[in-house]
Amino acid sequence: MSNTTFLSERIHRIKPSPSLAAKALVDKLRAEGRDIIDFTTGEPDLPTPAHVIEAAIAAMHAGQTRYTHSSGTPALRKAIATKLLRDNQVAFAPENIVVGAGGKHIIFHALAVTLNPGDEVIIHAPYWVSYPDMVVVNDGVPVVVVGSEAEGFKLTPQALEAAITPATKWVILNTPNNPTGAVYSEAEIRALGDVLKRHPHVWLMSDEIYEHFVFDGSRHVSPLAVVPELRDRSLIVNGASKGYSMTGWRLGYGAGPVALVNAMTKLITQTTTCPSSISQAAAIAAFSGSQEAPQHAARVFAARGTLMAQLLEDASGMYVTPPSGAFYLYPSVRGLVGKKTPKGVTLNSDRDVVNYFTEEAGVATLDGTAYGVPPHIRLSFATSEDAIREGCRRIVAACAALS
Repeated sequence: MSNTTFLSERIHRIKPSPSLAAKALVDKLRAEGRDIIDFTTGEPDLPTPAHVIEAAIAAMHAGQTRYTHSSGTPALRKAIATKLLRDNQVAFAPENIVVGAGGKHIIFHALAVTLNPGDEVIIHAPYWVSYPDMVVVNDGVPVVVVGSEAEGFKLTPQALEAAITPATKWVILNTPNNPTGAVYSEAEIRALGDVLKRHPHVWLMSDEIYEHFVFDGSRHVSPLAVVPELRDRSLIVNGASKGYSMTGWRLGYGAGPVALVNAMTKLITQTTTCPSSISQAAAIAAFSGSQEAPQHAARVFAARGTLMAQLLEDASGMYVTPPSGAFYLYPSVRGLVGKKTPKGVTLNSDRDVVNYFTEEAGVATLDGTAYGVPPHIRLSFATSEDAIREGCRRIVAACAALS
């Protein structure tokens, strides 16, 4: 028996994360001595706040290095409940909260405990690359609804209504959005909520991991603050990774009905046992302490997003829409497809454009195909201003060299 046939059919149905694969490529090229500007990583370059690190150190010295409850420590779940009321105007008790090893961990477990073979999950495109594969690996069926660029790549009530069937189990809403930076207004969320109220068998998963990063007068609104009627069939997903620069701490959480939280906790007892005790202690300080760090990060990313969008206005063949949130641009490269490189290679897709930028310009980006809507590319501005200026200069030059 070969190693390939030994593996499950389930693992063959999914692909590696494109964003992590791109990061691995950057690391490989840099190890080979290549000068690569990295616009792939969805990871803040800002430091974890000092008081959060100090809380982790204090917890270790105090002996908080043991297993915790599988749903998270009581102190952290209480801190999250307080944070949700303070920041999002939604009230949950600690028993409505489950803590995991990152937001991805929470999403995966929620799908794992609810999906049966054939259950459908509505995913709006452009989407975060992991949503469809996490549905597939849990025997569900991703139903991709492609958004219109003219409508800001947002899910409309009409498109949501048309996608719902008797087999629909979940709809996943991500605002602020990765990869487009779109932020849904209160009116837009209310309109989507009105659709869901007419279909009581459909649950809402609200991924709010980028909540702190909203720009240009936009405001993050949690759907449950606008449509509280959906409370008994919704799961809020969030975490410490983005807002508090704690990606490596692996700390996310879900807030929802007790029955769902208990089911997820049950599965965690058989998978990861519990989140890191040290990360949980740090997260208490993040959520309960000074909020200057995420507020500062929001100001920094707003300036960087504006800068990147302005610099790329000179990139012939690219069309850039300034972001309203998160820390990504999602420009169209339709004007580059069909052109030839200085070596005579025709760019037939956004993937070819990405490869051209990497190989010839030394700038790593991600293709829109991975996010469900080509021909676009995703660029992260969660990096230094110097890197943004140099990377954009290289992209502008690479575009000008095409014929």
